[in-house]
Amino acid sequence: MSNIEIDAKSGFCFGVVNAIKKAEEELAKGGVLYCLGDIVHNNLEVDRLEKLGLKTINHEEFARLKDVRVLLRAHGEPPSTYQIAKENNIEIIDASCPVVLRLQKKIHDKYDNEKDNNTQIVIYGKNGHAEVNGLLGQTDSSAIVIEKKEDLEKLDFSRNICLFSQTTKPLDGFQEIIDIIQSRMIGDARFEFFDTICRQVSNRIPNIKEFAMKHDIIFFVAGEKSSNGKVLYAECKKYNPDSYFITTPSDIDPSVVSKTATIGICGATSTPKWQMEEIEAKINEIRLGLN
Repeated sequence: MSNIEIDAKSGFCFGVVNAIKKAEEELAKGGVLYCLGDIVHNNLEVDRLEKLGLKTINHEEFARLKDVRVLLRAHGEPPSTYQIAKENNIEIIDASCPVVLRLQKKIHDKYDNEKDNNTQIVIYGKNGHAEVNGLLGQTDSSAIVIEKKEDLEKLDFSRNICLFSQTTKPLDGFQEIIDIIQSRMIGDARFEFFDTICRQVSNRIPNIKEFAMKHDIIFFVAGEKSSNGKVLYAECKKYNPDSYFITTPSDIDPSVVSKTATIGICGATSTPKWQMEEIEAKINEIRLGLN
């Protein structure tokens, strides 16, 4: 019986699965298909799809296109993207995650209802992240982005505050932000918060903790651009110091592999299963070469 285990709960989340499926379906029709930004924060998966004909573009390139098909990835886009598509006769293949779209609508509705009430719309998320850019667009870029508790100094606690979260942020971090804001509100100012964190992503943290603790060695597989990957890897490292962040089989240090150690392989929401299986195959190859 093999003492290597691939975490069954790791790998693509629903939103990424849906985006890649749509890309593959559109590519099968032939012709050129563009994708606005990396379809997933994983260079190997992006390379695989580009070999099938997917062309990754940035927003500047998108604005210059006309009469083409463009896929929007799971992260979602601001209203300006749809407006440019309309003006340039671009066919949008919308693979925005339903969880993100619901969050966009909540923020847009709250912004519309509260913009005359001096309310601060606050987003707990990563500045510059594609999802956060799409959320900001729902507020005409007026929302305040909070990455960490120190950023709360940007807020005026004597004015109403309405807090949302990027879907992939950790629940404990969000709760800490809520607690601090509640403790600092002044006078009659109102504080509202909406838990908009995707459970399919947040539930991976307790799972990763359990998985990391039951193996001697952990190989965490993800692309270097994956924010989710960095968070989950940090959890692995916290509960198993013998955790290693890798992207390809060549990243494996043979000196840390032994025949007897139990090895766990896990990954981010942007890590395809085939990538973890390649790591498993490489570990088996290294073990065969051990005396």
